[in-house]
Amino acid sequence: MIKNKKEKQEKVTEIKIKESEDSTAEIPNEQEPETNEELNRIAELENQAALYKDQYLRTAAEFENYKRRTDAERTEFFAYAGERVLSDMLPVLDDFDRTMESFDKSHDKDALKKGIDLVYAKFRSVLEKQGLKPMKSDGTQFDVNLHEAILQQPDEEKEPETVLNTVEKGYYLKDKVLRHAKVVVSSKPE
Repeated sequence: MIKNKKEKQEKVTEIKIKESEDSTAEIPNEQEPETNEELNRIAELENQAALYKDQYLRTAAEFENYKRRTDAERTEFFAYAGERVLSDMLPVLDDFDRTMESFDKSHDKDALKKGIDLVYAKFRSVLEKQGLKPMKSDGTQFDVNLHEAILQQPDEEKEPETVLNTVEKGYYLKDKVLRHAKVVVSSKPE
C-alpha cells in the first residue's frame, strides 16, 4: 500500500511536471522576443524623449537666465533712474556755486538778486524740460483730482468752491498730477 501510494504520488508529480512544462512552453510563445521593427521603434521613441527632455531643460535654463537678467536690468534702471535729471541739474548747481562765490566776494545785493534770478530761471527750464508743469489754480473751480483744500473761507463775491488762494503750488509731470495744489476754497457766507 505504501508502494502504491508512492507510485500514485510519483504519477501525480509527473503529470504536474508535464503540465508545468506544457504551460511554460506556451509562455515563450506569448512573449516572443520583439521584432527588430519594434526594437527600432522603441529606440526611436527613447531618442525622441531624450531630445524633448534636453529641449525642456535648455528652455528652463534660458528662462531662468532671462529672469536673472531682467531683474538685474530693473535694479540698475531704478538705481540710475534719476541720472538724466541730475545731469541736467549740474549746470544749475554750478551757477549756484558761482553766485555764492561772487556774493562772498562783493556783497552786492543787486548782483546777488540778478544771479539768483538767472539760476532760478535755469532751474525752472531744466524742470520744464523734464516735463514738469506748474498747475494754475487761483480763480478756478475746486477739483478734488487737482486740489487739496486746507481751508474754506466765506466769500460773497466768488461762487462757492472757487479756489481763492494757492498756499502750495501743484505740479504736473507731463499729463499726470505729481503734486496736488494746497488751496483755500470759497464757501457760502452764513
